[in-house]
Amino acid sequence: MAGAPQIQSGGDAVIGRGECVLPFANLRVLDLSRIIAGPWATQMLADCGAEVIKIERPGQGDPARHYGPPFLQDSAGRNLDESPFSISVNRNKRSAAIDIARPEGQDLIRRLAAKCDVLVENYKVGDLARYGLDYAAIRSVNPRIVYCSITGFGQSGPYAHRPGYDPIFQAMGGLMSVTGHPDGSPGEGPMKVGAVIVDVIGGMYAGFALATALYHRDCRSGQGQHIDLSLLDAEIAALSHSALHYFISGSPPGRHGNGIGGGGGSGMYRCADKPIVISPGTDAEYVALYGIIGRPELTADERFSTYALRSHNGQALRTAIQEAFAGRESAHLLEQLEQAGIPCGAVNDMGQVFDDPQVRHRHMAASACAADGTSVPLVANPIRFSETPIGSYRAPPALGEHTREILGTLLGMDSAAMEELERSAVIGAPRAMGNLVKKRSES
Repeated sequence: MAGAPQIQSGGDAVIGRGECVLPFANLRVLDLSRIIAGPWATQMLADCGAEVIKIERPGQGDPARHYGPPFLQDSAGRNLDESPFSISVNRNKRSAAIDIARPEGQDLIRRLAAKCDVLVENYKVGDLARYGLDYAAIRSVNPRIVYCSITGFGQSGPYAHRPGYDPIFQAMGGLMSVTGHPDGSPGEGPMKVGAVIVDVIGGMYAGFALATALYHRDCRSGQGQHIDLSLLDAEIAALSHSALHYFISGSPPGRHGNGIGGGGGSGMYRCADKPIVISPGTDAEYVALYGIIGRPELTADERFSTYALRSHNGQALRTAIQEAFAGRESAHLLEQLEQAGIPCGAVNDMGQVFDDPQVRHRHMAASACAADGTSVPLVANPIRFSETPIGSYRAPPALGEHTREILGTLLGMDSAAMEELERSAVIGAPRAMGNLVKKRSES
């Protein structure tokens, strides 16, 4: 990958997918979702062994494929039609290019759904009903299916019809109201979180909901069910502590910049070379901190003697800490803080993250090899199972890479039937990353 550091997979700590039976090895998932939230949920299942069939629009695919630059590059430095967004949520899947707007495509989806345990979709409310692919229609061909609908606002309510993306939910759900610098300070005002965090949170809730519904089906009822998951709901649920602050006090919590609300001296401080974050929590940790900054007299200062008083006088305490940190090198300071047992860490960019010895030890950088030999960088799944470890990964599929394989294997279609569907554009012709390079170079 041109312009990026070389990333190596996990080494001797990684156990290949073929060396153990993963928890969802007998699970088949039909993934009609796009962008981030739905694909994140299905990737979680795929990492744990599920067979995930990603349905994409012929010729275009998941819109997230095109969310660049940057794009993945081949060994010759040519751009491939693979963005960081798409790569990050589609490993361990197979892709089938099927036009669900066509009756023949809808029939293929229903036939595939009849052979699946899970269907995940994130279309606007009511869209799939027009195609006969809503929960009621799919349940009629497969009563055991667990069908998950991920939408911005849920299947009901006055906003159910609205579209939305991550920044909208960060604004409406309160996340921006507690993020950013407080009023009256430089750079004041609400601020969006840098990552698409609501999509990720929603995808994680969806993954947990799917596992729970499958457990209920297989251990209790024998029947599937519909999961209605709203991204706005998911964000509000994840902000539970902020909501409880409001419920208990009657006042919405404010913004604290890089400090921690109620944390006294906790927060980000600039050192001579780079910023660090500290988060002392106990009286003993604060006593140790006062020694490190050369202000042992603060131990006897009534303003800083308890958690509540430190919170009330936080600005004065943070000023004293910043004055002491400003002229010191971060590495030496972090070493002192660590030896004193004070929670601390450097503010790293992504390059520094993956150079960190702890991150390298945990093998969080991984890679996979695509069918044409292209090396695809990945971020590893953080779950560490003792008996069924998640090991190596399969590269995210090229658009429609497995269409014929899936239709032939699962639906028993012969080559002549698939060729006819290709001619009528119901399905897309097989493509691999190498095909994309050739097409782009010829255009």
